[in-house]
This record gives sequence, C-alpha cells and structure tokens, in this order.
Amino acid sequence: MLKRKRGILFVVSAPSGAGKSTLCRRLVGELEGISFSVSYTTRPPRPGERDGVDYFFVSRERFERMMEEGAFLEHACVHGNLYGTSKAFVEEKLSSGLDLLLDIDVQGAKQVFSKVEDAVGIFIFPPSVEELRKRLINRGTDPPEVIEKRLAAAEKEMKEAGIYHYWILNDDLERAYQQFRAVFLAERARSHRLSRDE
Repeated sequence: MLKRKRGILFVVSAPSGAGKSTLCRRLVGELEGISFSVSYTTRPPRPGERDGVDYFFVSRERFERMMEEGAFLEHACVHGNLYGTSKAFVEEKLSSGLDLLLDIDVQGAKQVFSKVEDAVGIFIFPPSVEELRKRLINRGTDPPEVIEKRLAAAEKEMKEAGIYHYWILNDDLERAYQQFRAVFLAERARSHRLSRDE
C-alpha cells in the first residue's frame, strides 16, 4: 500500500492575463486533496472577492508587523501593494497531507524555492505579448497605464522563467489545462514522496 508522506507545495506563476487563475480554479475544482494557499495582501478587495477566501485583506501596518515577526514564507511588493504567504498556514496544510497551490509572482517564487526544497514550480506563458495586451484590455479591469505596467512586468517575468520546473504555453486552454493537470498527477506519483507498507 502506498501512502503520501506529506502534501506538495506547487508554485504557479504567470504574467497577468496569461490564464493562470482559470487553470488553477479548474484544477482545484476537479482534483481532490489540493487547495489554494490564501495570501495576505494590502490591496483593497476587487468586486466579489471575500476576505479569508480569496485573500486575507490587511492594513499595511499589520502586514509590516507580520514581516518583522518573520511570519511570511515569501512576500513581495507588486504594483504598489504588498502580498505574502503565511509560513504557519503552509506548514499546517502540507503536514496534514493536503497539496497547496501558491499563485504568486516571480519575486515570491524565488523566495519559496530557496526555503522549500521540494516545491514544484510551474510557469504559464501567454501565446504572445500582443495576445496578452488584448486579454488585459478585454478584461476591462485596468486603466491603460496599469496595462502598460503589467506588460512591462510580463516581459521581465518571462525572462526569469528558467527558475521553474515546468513551462506551459496557454495558447489553447484545454490543451494547457491537460498539461497542467498532468504535472500535478506525475508529481504525486514520484517515489520520494511516497512510503510503502511492507
């Protein structure tokens, strides 16, 4: 009989608009034993977002206090807002055998890879920067100057994708999802993650 030793930490990053959230939500909805890691942020909630579900929305003062206390596995400043992942939250979930999906940017991923030896990194690429521009415009959530900032950040992030273990091109959503899902299933079957009853 094979048993999982502990949960796996999956780190998923992508430029804004590459389709990462769509892939992550579908996976969590379809696969058992995997959950989103809920990050802390100082940014205000977007319409429909719920505290403790999408993010833990906190004041800048509280966030900075948590940073000083060393409460974060990773933290980053993105577009002027602070984001962070609680060490205690991650450890509690992984030791209970639950896989965790961390939806974070490249700055945060670097910190996680330096601290969690067997974390698995997946980078989602958009078909092109032009397609990314179209998606961000069609999303209708950001003014033009924010879109330009996001595109500049995307170019930078894609140059750093070499730190990830897997690359997935999201030019066809169904194909990208099947690849994404396959990574999770394969990682769960790796021998070093399992123990065997004699």
